[in-house]
Amino acid sequence: MAWKSYGLDREAQKLVLAAKQNDPNSLNQSYKMRMAIAYGLERFWGEQLRLRGKEQAKADYWKATWDAFVEIVAAAGLEIPNDDVDANDTAQVLAMSARLWQIETEEQRVALAVLMQLCDCLVWWTQRYK
Repeated sequence: MAWKSYGLDREAQKLVLAAKQNDPNSLNQSYKMRMAIAYGLERFWGEQLRLRGKEQAKADYWKATWDAFVEIVAAAGLEIPNDDVDANDTAQVLAMSARLWQIETEEQRVALAVLMQLCDCLVWWTQRYK
């Protein structure tokens, strides 16, 4: 099996430029995203919910990154849940979290490795465009 880049660097550049245009202050989220990977897919996904309504530009950046990640791993044959969730609906949040925790361990590891590389690219582009 050969290595495929899946356009991570190109996608990261687009995400950073969109975030910069939306709100340049949201760019620091790139570093926080990179650190959040250590806590797993559910916590990474959930950060957008925490920021929603309080710091919307930052929430939008997390959501856009999650959406891009889901599309990237889908191209690699991994299905990651991406339900539209109301942050105030505990049942929806719990259901989405459960779906993420049910992903097989090996698939989680692959997904986290891809997410880590995507976030490394985000950090690199953030450093260039700040």
